[in-house]
Amino acid sequence: MPPPEARFLADAMLGKLAKWLRVMGFDTHYQPVYEDETIRQLVNEGRLLLSRHYPLIQMYPHSLLILSDKVPLQLEEIRARGYLAGDIKKRWFTRCLLCNTPLQEASFDDASKSIPDYILHQNIKELHFCPSCKRYFWPGSHRWKMFNQLKKWGFVY
Repeated sequence: MPPPEARFLADAMLGKLAKWLRVMGFDTHYQPVYEDETIRQLVNEGRLLLSRHYPLIQMYPHSLLILSDKVPLQLEEIRARGYLAGDIKKRWFTRCLLCNTPLQEASFDDASKSIPDYILHQNIKELHFCPSCKRYFWPGSHRWKMFNQLKKWGFVY
């Protein structure tokens, strides 16, 4: 059975999948170009390599060949192998979509210098901050669109 805290390494062909795994709160390393040594190091750190490239998968026993080229089917392939099991909804929207860093709660006073005033006046109940890339996140229309997409794909129970 896969570990409940699966950590992923998405190869260069799986950028959209990496984004959606981050939306779902999974630690997912992704970059558009990899050196062989970087992949080796990240797999040795315990990350599951996700790739659509069969020869690359053959080089790493801790890997998963992704057959589909569509994100919902790719997520289903990962779920079918047990890596997206359990109550994963509580993890959603807890990572930076750009840099994969776990988000921290942010104060409205700190955020007021960086986000538009109209956002602060929308009675937002939660505000998060990425300590790495310094971006703020709040439950706005983008988040609802992502939530609805995950629901459409069958990840809302």
